[in-house]
Amino acid sequence: MHKKIIIGAASILLSLSAAAEIETPSKYNLTQGVTDTSQQVYDLHMIILYICIVIGIVVFGAMFYSIINHRKSKGAVAAQFHESTKVEIIWTVIPFVILIAMAIPATSVLIDMEDSSKSDITIKITGSQWKWHYQYFDHDFGFYSLLTTPQQQIQNYSHSTNIEPKGENYLLEVDRELVLPIGKKIRFLITADDVIHSWWVPAFAVKQDANPGFINEAWTRINEPGIYRGQCAELCGKDHGFMPIVVRVLEQKDYDIWLQQQLQQVASAKKAAEQALASTLTMAESMTLGEQVYLTRCAACHQVNGAGIPGAFPALKGSAIALGDITKHIDIVANGKPASAMQAFSKQLTAKELAAVVTYERNAWGNDTGDVVQVTNVNLTEAK
Repeated sequence: MHKKIIIGAASILLSLSAAAEIETPSKYNLTQGVTDTSQQVYDLHMIILYICIVIGIVVFGAMFYSIINHRKSKGAVAAQFHESTKVEIIWTVIPFVILIAMAIPATSVLIDMEDSSKSDITIKITGSQWKWHYQYFDHDFGFYSLLTTPQQQIQNYSHSTNIEPKGENYLLEVDRELVLPIGKKIRFLITADDVIHSWWVPAFAVKQDANPGFINEAWTRINEPGIYRGQCAELCGKDHGFMPIVVRVLEQKDYDIWLQQQLQQVASAKKAAEQALASTLTMAESMTLGEQVYLTRCAACHQVNGAGIPGAFPALKGSAIALGDITKHIDIVANGKPASAMQAFSKQLTAKELAAVVTYERNAWGNDTGDVVQVTNVNLTEAK
C-alpha cells in the first residue's frame, strides 16, 4: 500500500511538472515576468506548490484509506503500542529533508535578488503622497509620475451626471512613464518623503518598501521590451489606490534616443524658466494653466470644487489662505506645511506653474480676489 501511494505521488508530481512547461498565464497564479529573477521566483513557487500538493495527497490519502478500511464496523481493532522509535525517526527526518530541499533553491534566489552590485544604471525612486519621483543618477535629471485616469472615471457612480466608463488601464496610467533599456542591470534606490510606500512591479519580481529616512535597494535586468504596470503595495493613505507605476522598456537604441530627448528638454526647461522671469501672466493664462496644475496636483486632497475633505484636508473655497495674504499663500504651496500632509511643490512645479496655481486658487469657486501672481513673486518667496 505504501509503495502504491509513493508511486502515485511521484506520477502526479511528474505530470504537474510537465504541465508547467506548457502552462499559459493565469490570473489566479503568479506572473512569469520578463526577467530572469521573476522566472526563478515563478519556478520556485511552482515547485513548492507541487510539493505541497503531493504532501496533501499522501497525507489525506493515507487518512481516508485508514478511515474507510480500518473502521469499527468492519471489525478493525486498534493496535496497542506506547511508542515507535522507527516512526518517530521517519516523521522527523522526512519533513526535515523536504524543508532543506525547498530552502536551498529559495536561499539562492533570495541572495541573487539582493545583489545590486555591478549595475549599469542607477535610478533613485522616491514615493510621496501620491506620486513617484524618478531621478536618473547617471545623467542628473528626473521627473514626477502622476496618475492620469480621468476624474469622470474615478467618480463613476450611479447618481453622477458625468459618467465615463472605466478604461482598460483604470488607475494604472500615468503622465510620465519610467523608461528603461533591455539587457542592462538597473539598480533602484528606493525611499520616501512622507509615509511608507512600496514600489512593486510584478513582471520584474521587484517589490521594495520605500521608508522615509532610509534607502532600500533592488535591481532588475529586463529581457523583453514593452509596457509593464504596477502599484504602490503599501497602505499609504487615503489615495493609496491612485499611485500607479508604469514602466516602458525599450531597445537600447530607442532608449538612447529617448535619453537625448530628455536631456534636451531639461536644457529647454531651464531656458524657459529664465525667460519666464521677464514675462507677465494674464488672468486668463494663469487660470487655464492653474486649473490644469490644480486638477493633477491638488484636487486629490482639496477636491475639484475646492471644498476639501472635512477633518482631513482643508477647503480652499472661501478659506483664509486663499483670500488672505498672497505671500503666505505662495509660501505654503511652494514650501509646504510641517507636520501635515501639505507637501512642498517648489521642486515639483516650475515657478510659472506655482504662480498660475496660486492665482487659480485665489480666483476659482467664487473666491474672486482678482489677484494675478507673477513668476517674480514666486521667486522672491522661494529665496526667503
